Amino acid sequence: MLGMFFGILIISIICIVDDIKTIKPLTKLIGQLLAGIVTVAFGVRIEDITLPFLNTIEMQEIFSMIITVIWIVGVTNAINLIDGLDGLSSGISVISAISLLIIFVLNDSPMVAILLITALAGALVGFLPFNFSPAKTFIGDTGSNFLGFSLSIISILGVAKTYTVAVIVLPLIVLGLPLFDTFWAIIRRLIKGKSIKAIFKADKGHLHHKIVAKGFSQKQAVLILYGISATFGIFAVIMLESGIWKALSFLLMVIVAISIGYRNFKTEKTENQRYECIECKYIYNPKFGNEKAGIPPGTAFEDLPDDWVCPVCGEGKDMFEIHQ
Repeated sequence: MLGMFFGILIISIICIVDDIKTIKPLTKLIGQLLAGIVTVAFGVRIEDITLPFLNTIEMQEIFSMIITVIWIVGVTNAINLIDGLDGLSSGISVISAISLLIIFVLNDSPMVAILLITALAGALVGFLPFNFSPAKTFIGDTGSNFLGFSLSIISILGVAKTYTVAVIVLPLIVLGLPLFDTFWAIIRRLIKGKSIKAIFKADKGHLHHKIVAKGFSQKQAVLILYGISATFGIFAVIMLESGIWKALSFLLMVIVAISIGYRNFKTEKTENQRYECIECKYIYNPKFGNEKAGIPPGTAFEDLPDDWVCPVCGEGKDMFEIHQ
């Protein structure tokens, strides 16, 4: 507990300065590493792992400390980097916290882990309504780093006395969305920038940016990522309770549902796509149609007669382009 407290103190000091004055990404990373090292020095560690059909693998002390620091810094940055839309990082954190709480209870984890994750989940449930779009209160780097740091340590405490590989990988699954987004961001920036320095340069390639670019609103993008995060959490719980095959069956059903929903979204988006006249900037909206020309509401642009012309300047359909 002392290690966690001092680690949070270090993280908070660094990030408060960053929120006020903005510091270099490398400086913030050094602060995260220092917080992780201090926490590990107080005894928070990933120690032994039992693999199927093999004996328990006892990691050397130095290797155990390195792995633990990497995990702490990785999860901290994962939650921080996914904080790109109102309510996104706090919402994903509360979903992850509730998922971990269920796993800890089912797995008879140490009471300290159950209490900490319950407190974190409760605090986030109270905070999220004020942080969800349109946000009245912003979480900042201080908040997102605190959430990631706390989740990383509590997830270790929750499986500290467990030596079954299925349980040990559950925190990885629960935090799969932000971890994948961070891992892919590192790979993407390395390929694009062709240098280590490129990792620290912000870009618009995160999952939430991609979803918004597909035509979804910011609220829709946040809710979609909530759903994906919840799917990971439910998958982990089912895997713990019923095994990998039932968990995979659940995941397959979710994938099918998402595929059908996205296809319907694309169809609806196409039917409601607005077109703009290049000449006079008149915008044809399928929702309203063009009643003076006998075009009823709900008529898609592609369904307009070939001889239909712009009601303002008289230009034909070939002078229209998709309105951005």
